Amino acid sequence: MAALEPTLEKLELVQDDVLSVSPAAQQMIKTLLEQRSIPDHALRVFVSGGGCSGLQYGMSFEQSSRDFDTIIDVNGVRLLIDPASLMYLQGASIDFIDSPMGGGFRIDNPNAESNSGCGCGGGGGSCGCGGHSNDGTEASSGCSCGSH
Repeated sequence: MAALEPTLEKLELVQDDVLSVSPAAQQMIKTLLEQRSIPDHALRVFVSGGGCSGLQYGMSFEQSSRDFDTIIDVNGVRLLIDPASLMYLQGASIDFIDSPMGGGFRIDNPNAESNSGCGCGGGGGSCGCGGHSNDGTEASSGCSCGSH
């Protein structure tokens, strides 16, 4: 077991700066958890293939973590990130934007490459992950535009 200790220490250090969450996003996550009567759940943030830049972001509420998840606690808001998504989300930030045109979560990722052929606007590394489902299972189903 002594061989695992350095790895565990390294994971703890990574958890401190993996992902930042704005106060607006923290409040909306807490509100959604309360509205759905699932205060013990955590928000899973994940990356999957399929966007115009090769990646899409997604979020869903889950009651418990899975083996090898990184668990991040930001002022009482728990985030779960699987190992494959962790390498893409390092240094990213989550915000919640509320506007008359619609609100949603936004992931800004400084590691994402810009792809001007996307049709979602060039430059940046952000993705609007909006929408609220009423089924109590997902905060949003993913981004339509990968890393933009």
